[in-house]
Amino acid sequence: MGAAMRRIHVGNALSAFGLGFTVPYLYVYVAQVRGLGSVTAGLVLAVFAVAALVVLPFAGRAIVRRGPLPVLLTALVVAAVGALSLGVSGQAATVLLSAALLGAGQAVMQPALATMIVDCSPAETRSRAFALQFFLQNLGLGIGGLIGGHLVDTSSPASFTLLFGIEAAMFLLLVGVLATVRMPRAPRVADVPEGAKGGWRQLLGNRAMTQLLVLGFVLFFACYGQFESGLSAYGVEAAGISTSALGTALAANTLAIVVTQFAVLRFVERRRRSRVIAAVGLIWAVAWAIAGYAGLGHGSQTMATAAFVSTYALFGLGESMLSPTLVPLVADLAPEGMAGQYNSAFALVKQLALAIGPAVGGPLAAALPGPYIVVFLLFSLLMTALAVRLGQRLTQVQDRPWSLRATRVVRQGGTPAEAEEPAQA
Repeated sequence: MGAAMRRIHVGNALSAFGLGFTVPYLYVYVAQVRGLGSVTAGLVLAVFAVAALVVLPFAGRAIVRRGPLPVLLTALVVAAVGALSLGVSGQAATVLLSAALLGAGQAVMQPALATMIVDCSPAETRSRAFALQFFLQNLGLGIGGLIGGHLVDTSSPASFTLLFGIEAAMFLLLVGVLATVRMPRAPRVADVPEGAKGGWRQLLGNRAMTQLLVLGFVLFFACYGQFESGLSAYGVEAAGISTSALGTALAANTLAIVVTQFAVLRFVERRRRSRVIAAVGLIWAVAWAIAGYAGLGHGSQTMATAAFVSTYALFGLGESMLSPTLVPLVADLAPEGMAGQYNSAFALVKQLALAIGPAVGGPLAAALPGPYIVVFLLFSLLMTALAVRLGQRLTQVQDRPWSLRATRVVRQGGTPAEAEEPAQA
């Protein structure tokens, strides 16, 4: 890695570490510690999603026109202000406004950091760069949450103020780390590609990208959108899982990612991206089937708990396979200079799925646990079908980035390259 990529990864770890201090405790802080009730706490979570949906359509254009680094630094300052004000707010109005600032800043960080990684990595090593980013994110979130859990005291608002203060400090420290990064290219307004003027129209005209956006919505809706809502409700209500066992399941998910990330990377980086995504759909279908077994009630509670923990671990295995696959594919589908626009569009779809997923999954899991499992098992199989179909629209290099080295060797020998031939279904 070059100096710029090293600082980007350090910054990514710092931001995840800061978020880990507050994310698990946000609901408790608003509802109980500040005494604003469950309705206000629910509104705060909704504000995070709404803020992301509002700013992301504009973030992509800003990244294309100004470059990812200035946009990221602005987002970090906004998020720091939001975190600090949230830690000292005691009224519903100021809490919601602070949450909007924090949510908007967090949302813009994702595509800006992704675009910086794209700009600092060649296509052949991009999968490894994003795998390392995902590894550091989960490691930072886990360590931050663990430390935050020992600092927090529900009887002391000051302890939560400390947590939000640490989060704000991490964002500002990240500003200092990244402010001196020298990006390979510093875009100016005059450098904006012609297609950027109608960026969204051009993006939606890319059939492969629109299929990837649909696939991304299904993926995030059926997995990430259920982690802390529908699936946890199903575990507690239908499978009789204790809250401590639920925490173990979430820890198993993070552990599976941290332990398997680089072993999985060696396996997937020589496989077609579309087939890797299709395989993840099958793995998650098995995970949903195991969750269904946990809720049948025919075995012991120990077996049900083990099955439920295994479900989360299998989801983590699938996430490890997706981290070096999805976002690099978004970058490879983007025309020259448009990676920021494409990354923002994918982040927007992700936020939309994460907003709708809990709203649908939570009530369904509580009222109809059996149909809930069947519905999301079918969504996982739909993900597999969409991935196979997507593979038919990808070029060889888009679907098999590792073939780029061989293609370059062929070009140097004077034989026509196959990089732009469509991949076989």
